[in-house]
Amino acid sequence: MESSFQLFAKQMTSPLKFRMFLLSKLPSAYFSGVRVKAIDENRCEVTVPFKWFSQNPFRSTYFACLSMAAEMSTGALALGHLYKRKPAVSMLVVKTEGEYFKKAIDKTTFVCEAGSEIRRVIEEAVATGEARTIRAKTIGKNKAGDTIAEFFITWSFKAKAPKGE
Repeated sequence: MESSFQLFAKQMTSPLKFRMFLLSKLPSAYFSGVRVKAIDENRCEVTVPFKWFSQNPFRSTYFACLSMAAEMSTGALALGHLYKRKPAVSMLVVKTEGEYFKKAIDKTTFVCEAGSEIRRVIEEAVATGEARTIRAKTIGKNKAGDTIAEFFITWSFKAKAPKGE
C-alpha cells in the first residue's frame, strides 16, 4: 500500500495533473515553465527553463522565476508530508533569502534535501499545538552543474484546530 507521500508524489510528477494544479493554483509558475522533475520523502528537484516568458531584460532567467522554483522545491516536500494528514496543518512562507552567483541562461534545477527535517518540524507542530518554523535550503544549478543561486525558504507550520472548536 502506498503512503500518502507516495500518492502526492505521483500527482506532482504526473505531467497532466501537475500542469492542471499549476494552472488553477499557481498560474505564473505554469506559464514560466516551473516543473517538478523528481520528488521523494527527503528530496525534491524542480526546474525552471530560460525562455521568453521567464526572461529578464538582461537575457537571463528573471529572479522571480528562480524564486518560484526554489520555493516549490521546499514547499512540495512540505505539501507531501501534509497530504491527507489529520489533523490538518497550515503552512506559510515567513521569510525568503536568495543569493545569486551566476547568470541563469539555460534550465536551472533547484534541489532541496530537507525532507526529513521538514517532516520532523511538522511533527513538532502537531505534538505541541504551537507554530514551528524551518529554514530549508535549496540550491539551483545549471545544466553544466554550476551553482546559479542558493535560497533559504523559511516555512511556518501550525496544526489547525478541529472544526467546531
